[in-house]
Amino acid sequence: MARIAGIDLPRDKAIQYALPVLFGIGKHNVSDVLAKADVDPRKRVKELDENEIQRLREVIDKDYQVEGDLRREVNSNIRRLMEIGCYRGLRHRRGLPTRGQRTRSNARTRKGKPKTVAGKKKAKK
Repeated sequence: MARIAGIDLPRDKAIQYALPVLFGIGKHNVSDVLAKADVDPRKRVKELDENEIQRLREVIDKDYQVEGDLRREVNSNIRRLMEIGCYRGLRHRRGLPTRGQRTRSNARTRKGKPKTVAGKKKAKK
């Protein structure tokens, strides 16, 4: 079983599709990781030998920040924005989109379920 950065990789997937399970390794930098570790991207995780898994671990540990460390850094960055009171920090604090998207319609992922406002009528044109 391939365990990298404390995460078990799905055994039946090809390694190029299994590595993005790790937080911090995306589909675009998988090819770089596999090239540095000299591993065939089409090989399935269950077909990897211990030597290849070890090379993958070394490359990821040396060159990439993944899982817990990366999550901690992202959360500390967001906390810093909220503490200094900048616009992005206020948007994070209120649970609204931070990158300029419209909120009059849409933005339901950030805002949550719609809350009905009593007495609000549609504006006439």
